[in-house]
Amino acid sequence: MTRTVLVRVVLVAVVVVVLLLAAVWVLQRRLIYLPDPAPVPAAATVLPGAEDVRLRTADGLELGAWYLRPPGPEPAATVLVAGGNGGNRAGRAPLAAKLAREGLAVLLLDYRGYGGNSGDPSEEGLALDVRAAHRFLTEDRRVPPGRLLYFGESLGCAVVTELALEHPPAGLLLRSPFTDLAAVGAEVYPYLPVRLLLRDRFPVQEQAARLHLPAVVVVGGRDSIVPPSQSREVAAAASARLVEVPGADHNDPVLLEGRQLVEAVLSLVPR
Repeated sequence: MTRTVLVRVVLVAVVVVVLLLAAVWVLQRRLIYLPDPAPVPAAATVLPGAEDVRLRTADGLELGAWYLRPPGPEPAATVLVAGGNGGNRAGRAPLAAKLAREGLAVLLLDYRGYGGNSGDPSEEGLALDVRAAHRFLTEDRRVPPGRLLYFGESLGCAVVTELALEHPPAGLLLRSPFTDLAAVGAEVYPYLPVRLLLRDRFPVQEQAARLHLPAVVVVGGRDSIVPPSQSREVAAAASARLVEVPGADHNDPVLLEGRQLVEAVLSLVPR
């Protein structure tokens, strides 16, 4: 191979790499956020007794959400549920139903771009969305902070942990948290310089270490998406009680609505 040909090969390789990295930079949020954008049915058709509510964000969006109160008088606590990066609130309905049967009220939040909501998801956008949910509960429904619990699922762990720094709840439940988005991204894309490319950071472990409130971390022992070791690190940083479900993978029903998960939430209800 002549020197000229070698230079051309190297230049082509460099151009390909640059184009690949540029594509990842532009399209990365399509890899991170996997919403089901379709409108969801009326709340009461999925969760008897639930109501459709609207949340208004500080940047002018109106988000759909479901609010469910248990039968009887005042709920023992209210749970703000922030889902993971996929699906929409309909997929969290079984969890809400089980929590309501235990005497808890539940708000199922859908982020921008999810469940028929307008907008495009981002770290900054999700922070605005969860604050709209918090305002709805504390201002519209008059839920005292001492009776408010946050529930984060996977990516939602980052959303509620960041919220808890500004508006501490009575308790925090993190299901399958990662240490930060770059760490879990490097597991999925080990051949890419993920930490250099990421626009959204979600530093869960660093933020959890600054919290001083009752917390529980639930982790699946065979989680194939978020390494269990990362969830354990978050639990240690937050001084949280660790509940490990042996053999459970990230989206197994036991981690979506199982008894151990429900009991972990109930353990945070103020007495």
